Amino acid sequence: MKTTIDLPDPIFRRAKATAAHRGISLKAFITSAVENNLERPKMTISELLDSLPRVDKETLETIRQRVEESDRDDLAFQNQAARQQP
Repeated sequence: MKTTIDLPDPIFRRAKATAAHRGISLKAFITSAVENNLERPKMTISELLDSLPRVDKETLETIRQRVEESDRDDLAFQNQAARQQP
């Protein structure tokens, strides 16, 4: 189907340049951009959180401990590096 769209000049130039860089037509680029926006309905925060995998408490505690250890190691390294600077 043919249609006419009015794009701001800067967006048109970017779209045309991006399409050329990718080796596709402007029509293919715009079609892809529209399809991508149609395929990805926006999720609410609740929907996003519900879609995340669940982690048991034991695994969460292990992750928390490892992050804490890593933070301690990073801080020690930064302190050591600061003491070595003239």
